[in-house]
Amino acid sequence: VQLQASGGGLVQAGGSLRLSCAASGTVFSSKNMGWYRQAPGEQRELVASINTRDITNYRDSVKGRFTISRDNAKNTMYLQMNDLKVEDTGVYYCKLFSSAYWGQGTQVTVSS
Repeated sequence: VQLQASGGGLVQAGGSLRLSCAASGTVFSSKNMGWYRQAPGEQRELVASINTRDITNYRDSVKGRFTISRDNAKNTMYLQMNDLKVEDTGVYYCKLFSSAYWGQGTQVTVSS
């Protein structure tokens, strides 16, 4: 399994970013997966998840602002992040729940 997260960057508070996670080496459509983030000095936390039936879950702090989605034809998962806050800053990782592989994350920095 290989996962490549992209789309991070520097944005002002209130702005938006769209993260992408391209997967290879796996049957993407059969996997439950999610986005995690790790802020400096903090533990990695699950931000959003999506299962094979497109049922989604979000941590409370991002509900109504973030949307997770997947395109099985493109083997890609997305995280649309709107109304970004300074506390959303961190390295964002995508992960298949059935795999221990993390892959390289993408940095999101929100300035005030």
